[in-house]
Amino acid sequence: MSQKKTSLKNLDINNIGGWPQNAKIGFCVIVGLFIVAMAYLLVIKGKRETLQGLETTEATLRQTYEDRQGRAANLEPLKQQLAQMEQVLQQMLRQLPSKTEMPDLIIDISQTALSSGLSNELFQPGPETPKEFYAEKPIALRMVGSYHQFGAFVSGVASLPRVVILTMHDISLKPKEGTGSINTRGALELSGTVKTYRYLDEKEIEAQEQAAAEAAKAAKK
Repeated sequence: MSQKKTSLKNLDINNIGGWPQNAKIGFCVIVGLFIVAMAYLLVIKGKRETLQGLETTEATLRQTYEDRQGRAANLEPLKQQLAQMEQVLQQMLRQLPSKTEMPDLIIDISQTALSSGLSNELFQPGPETPKEFYAEKPIALRMVGSYHQFGAFVSGVASLPRVVILTMHDISLKPKEGTGSINTRGALELSGTVKTYRYLDEKEIEAQEQAAAEAAKAAKK
C-alpha cells in the first residue's frame, strides 16, 4: 500500500509532537547535524588550531633544546681551547720587555739608530698608556739618514735580545731637503711617533682591575 506523503506546508512548527513519524525523524536528524556543525565550529575547530599552535611551539622548543644540547656538548672542548689560547697569550706577552727592562730598551733603540749611522734630531719618549694586558709607550722622533741606514736600523732593532714591537703613527718619510723623490742615495728624514710595548706584571694588572672596580662603584652612586 502506498503511503501518502505529508506536505511540509501542512506541518505545524508549534505542534511538533503531532507530526508524522517520518517528519519527526527527519527533523531530529537535521537538528543533530546542526548541533554537530556548531560544536565543530565553536569548539573543535578552535581546539585544533590551538593544538597546531602547540605542535609548532613544541617543534621550536625541541630544536632550541637540541641546539643548546649540542653547544653544551662542545662547551668543555671550547673551555680547553680558551685555556690554551690564554697560555699562548701569556707566553707571547712574557716575550715583551718588563717594566724594569723598558728604560734600557729605550736606550738600546736610540743607540741602535746611532750605530746605524742615523742622526737623532729628536728622540723623546712619552708617558705610558696602560691597556688590558700591556702598556704602550710612544716615542716622538725625527731621524735623518740614508735609505740603507734606515734598513740597518730596522735590522738592528729586530736583533735586540728582547722582542721589540714598534708600530708607526703619523710617520712621514721624505727627502731631507724637502724636494725630489725618495731614492737610495739622498738623505731622508723620518719623523712622527712610534710606539713600543711592554707587558704588565701581575701586581699592575691587579691594581688596574681594582681601579676599574672602584670606578664602576663610584659611577653607580
